[in-house]
Amino acid sequence: MYKIDFNDKIHVHFIGIGGISMSGLAEILLGAGFTISGSDRAESDLTKHLQAQGATINYPQAAENITDNIDLIVYTAAIREDNPEFAAAKASGKPMLTRAELLGEIMENYARSITVSGTHGKTTTTSMISQILLETADDPTISVGGILDAIHSNVHVGDSDVFITEACEYTNSYHSFFPKYNIILNVEADHLDFFKNLENVRASFKKFAENTSDDGLLIINNEIDDVKYFTQDLKCKVITYSLKGDADMVPTDISYNEKGYASFTPVFEGKALETVTLNVPGDHNISNALAAIALCLEMGIDYSCIKAGLAKFGGAHRRFEYKGMFKGATVIDDYAHHPTEIKASLGAAANYPHNRVVVCFQSHTYTRTLAFLDEFAQALSAADVVVLADIYPAREPDIYGVSSKDIADRIEKLGTEVHNLGTFEACEKFLEKNLLNNDLLITMGAGDVYLVGENLLNK
Repeated sequence: MYKIDFNDKIHVHFIGIGGISMSGLAEILLGAGFTISGSDRAESDLTKHLQAQGATINYPQAAENITDNIDLIVYTAAIREDNPEFAAAKASGKPMLTRAELLGEIMENYARSITVSGTHGKTTTTSMISQILLETADDPTISVGGILDAIHSNVHVGDSDVFITEACEYTNSYHSFFPKYNIILNVEADHLDFFKNLENVRASFKKFAENTSDDGLLIINNEIDDVKYFTQDLKCKVITYSLKGDADMVPTDISYNEKGYASFTPVFEGKALETVTLNVPGDHNISNALAAIALCLEMGIDYSCIKAGLAKFGGAHRRFEYKGMFKGATVIDDYAHHPTEIKASLGAAANYPHNRVVVCFQSHTYTRTLAFLDEFAQALSAADVVVLADIYPAREPDIYGVSSKDIADRIEKLGTEVHNLGTFEACEKFLEKNLLNNDLLITMGAGDVYLVGENLLNK
């Protein structure tokens, strides 16, 4: 496999440069002095930002974009074999790397590399740790799967030996990463179009745990079933954390303010630390903070920086993000697209000021919907009113015989008010007419359902 050398400033071309992760990698290489070009289907804020930094970007993807002066080609898993630019790249004989392979190679240039993995919570926890790192004298390089307000971007190119990124399990892409510090937040069934079952998911995370440097550290949630399966025979140090006790890092004295933001006392290896206060809601964020605190303590970060970073962290975009007020109703947007994430989001909403919780949900992919029909219904039924949009297909064809009506039928049987409305326009009309003063509206899903809330706020 081709090895990138930060001392050799070659020309790197990205097929699909506008993706949240690809654009971040391109920016890191731009900051290091590489020549960057790329292509995408259409212009976006991310591609405009890269062009302002000096990248050359063509629209759309085409065979002629593969020019003789390119030294290395990087592509995403979303690029299909019949893509004309990808076909031209293969025919050129030039070195090629996947996005994950490039990220893994970039990581090797940083002595203190950090990865955050798990079925849920990767972006939030990576962002939370990044906020703490930015409080220190070190200037970290950050690559995160969402926009972080502290850096006004999804990437920050630092000048220290610290690098942090989230590590996604889909297609086993994180197996290309060999971090010094590794965090596993949770391991549940998801991406079943690739993994097929939970056993496959667990085996994938076990292999990733084994990628942790022998002189490094694995931080893992002790609430994961049979944690020893992941940690046995590892040479690195292992630290466990849990909301439920029986771990190296646990919380005590938990309290909530009027917005549902928690304060708690972390207890690490039996020693109580100073109380910390979060600026994000939900018990799941207490859990995320425990992992962040354990990591930063082991890295030798001063506890004052840890407290300050946690207090400043207001969440990543699309993670229980406050969007505004519409006719007296609070509008929140949340990326939750798995039943466990929905449960966590609605648990956070329970502590947030509201009259009714109204969820406008867009399920993400047919395979995930089919796999979790009953679980989606159960999780969503915690809301007072559920409004369903059509399934967001992402990469999948509509061949699975499943629709939002299947979720609606199950929610109705559980006794929760549900409206299966299909289009965003229909959802917006219903919400505009039926939202009440002091309602809490949550637009929820990994697709483009956030547009429903934004369109209401723009009226």
